[in-house]
Amino acid sequence: MNSIILKSAAIAFASVAASLLLTLIIVPALGFPINRTIWLTSTLCPLVLAWVACASTFWQSDRLKNAHRELARAHAQLAAAHRRLSEKASRDDMTGMLNRESFFAALDGSRRKSDRGALLIIDADHFKKINDSFGHLTGDDALLLIASAIERGVRSGDVLGRIGGEEFGAFLVGATEQEAKRVAERIRREVELIRFRPVDERTIPLTVSIGGTVCGEDVNVSELMRAADRRLYQAKHRGRNLTILDTDVSAAA
Repeated sequence: MNSIILKSAAIAFASVAASLLLTLIIVPALGFPINRTIWLTSTLCPLVLAWVACASTFWQSDRLKNAHRELARAHAQLAAAHRRLSEKASRDDMTGMLNRESFFAALDGSRRKSDRGALLIIDADHFKKINDSFGHLTGDDALLLIASAIERGVRSGDVLGRIGGEEFGAFLVGATEQEAKRVAERIRREVELIRFRPVDERTIPLTVSIGGTVCGEDVNVSELMRAADRRLYQAKHRGRNLTILDTDVSAAA
């Protein structure tokens, strides 16, 4: 408010100066004497009118600037909230990994950028038995431990998702066949090393079976999934706690 008053005053006094200058030039030129009334009119009229007009203009301008700042702040908050909601909607509530839809969207996006990479499907072994024996809350605890082990096993930049109840997907961006085998086996070992002990119970072994495939050129996501599923099926039927990538089999130690 003080700045509005000061700016209005400056313009008002400039208007008075201009009015007096014009009065001194024009009135004598017309042949009229400059009396007190003319002096007062030349001084007070521009002073009052200019001050009021300028104060109103500056006040409105200030209000518009404040409204614009508030609008920009609200827009930024709305955009941040939208990003948080979008992120939450793309994540699995329990593990924090990408949900099924978001995982396959990310996989498809990665495939469009590069043909290189490998897809792993990781499935917890005998998980129904854990749920049936100890309850779903205990099963959830086991899943969280398995999810953490998977995260430790992959590389930075790889894409992870929970694509089923106890099934996870990992897309190893740019991985060669040998790199994919190393990552898959590292995940299997990380899970195998878990010492899962529910309250007042013995240690329950946790293992996963992993099927994977290296991306071929012009192979779509559905074909990759079918190929990885076939390897997973083989791992399950060869005793579980195995990683099978293409034709390679890595057995548990």
